[in-house]
Amino acid sequence: EKLISSARISAAFPQLTQLSLASQLAADRWKVMFAVIAHQYLVHQAHIKFPIDYPYSPPTFRFLTKMWHPNIYENGDVCISILHPPVDDPQSGELPSERWNPTQNVRTILLSVISLLNEPNTFSPANVDASVMFRKWRDSKGKDKEYAEIISPLFWSF
Repeated sequence: EKLISSARISAAFPQLTQLSLASQLAADRWKVMFAVIAHQYLVHQAHIKFPIDYPYSPPTFRFLTKMWHPNIYENGDVCISILHPPVDDPQSGELPSERWNPTQNVRTILLSVISLLNEPNTFSPANVDASVMFRKWRDSKGKDKEYAEIISPLFWSF
C-alpha cells in the first residue's frame, strides 16, 4: 500500500512543474512555495504531508508563512472542503462531493488553495476575526482599511 502512495505522490510532481511551483519533494512530505504578485509580492510557504494511505485519505496542508485569512487557522492549517475526510457530516454544511476522494491530487489541492486565497469562504471561517474584517473591506469596496492594514505588512512592495 505504501508503494501505491509513493507512486501516486511521485506522479504528481511532473504536473506541478507545469504550474511553475517550486517544490522540495520527499516521500511523504512536500514543502511548496508559490508567489502572489499584484502591486506587491508575497511568497507563501506550506507543507503538504501525505498519510500512509494516500490517496484514500487526504493530505494535510499547513502554511508556514504567517497568514491573516478567513480560511486559515492561526497555526497555518487550511480550512477547505477538499482536505476533509470523505465522511458524511450533516453539521459541516459540506456536500460529500466537496470532500476528499481518491481522484483528487496535489494539483487539485493547490489550485483549490489558490482559489480560496483569492476568494475566501466567509460562510465557514477558520479565523472569524479575519472573516469579519474581510467582509467589511469587501462590502465597502476597499474603503474600510482595517483588513488591508493588517495584511499589507505581509507583502513586499516593488
